[in-house]
Amino acid sequence: MFTGIIETMGKIIAVSPSGSNKCFWIESPISSKLQPEQSLCHDGVCLTVEEVTNNSHRVTAICETLKKTTLGLWQPGGLVNLERCLQLGDRLDGHIVQGHVDTTAVCVKRKEKKGSWELEFAFPKRFANLIIEKGSVCVNGISLTAFNVKKKSFTVAVIPYTFVNTNINIIKKRSAVNIEFDVAGKYIHRRLQHP
Repeated sequence: MFTGIIETMGKIIAVSPSGSNKCFWIESPISSKLQPEQSLCHDGVCLTVEEVTNNSHRVTAICETLKKTTLGLWQPGGLVNLERCLQLGDRLDGHIVQGHVDTTAVCVKRKEKKGSWELEFAFPKRFANLIIEKGSVCVNGISLTAFNVKKKSFTVAVIPYTFVNTNINIIKKRSAVNIEFDVAGKYIHRRLQHP
């Protein structure tokens, strides 16, 4: 369980195939504090820490994860948003995030607004019922508020702190991102479909 409040960014230092899976070594300021079997959110994807060496850690993404997220596109040198799991008693500053990506989306517009930024993302229409105006959405692990919600797109506004301290600043037009819709909406939608 996560909150969508990014702790730090990590740098991908190695990518290697392992059967149908891929292993990633990530270097970050928090890697040395991690332990094997610990859950860690990487760009919105919950992955298990398998090994820690000095200031880096290793994780593996299975074939299913590679298909449904942007992890199959990761290359050495890329920057990844990182968040450790929520502890009981912590403040919930963002929203409830599972680390289970629903789909990927593509940035179709990026606009600077004199100190803030607006990014519009297009996503598959079948997810339209899972996002609402002023609702929470997780983009690359970042808790953001959606507005101008349409059947196949939504927009988010990004404050300077988030822009500087996450990899949202490298998202350009046509960049792919990981999307997790609000879990509460998923349960409500399921209930309405199967009363």
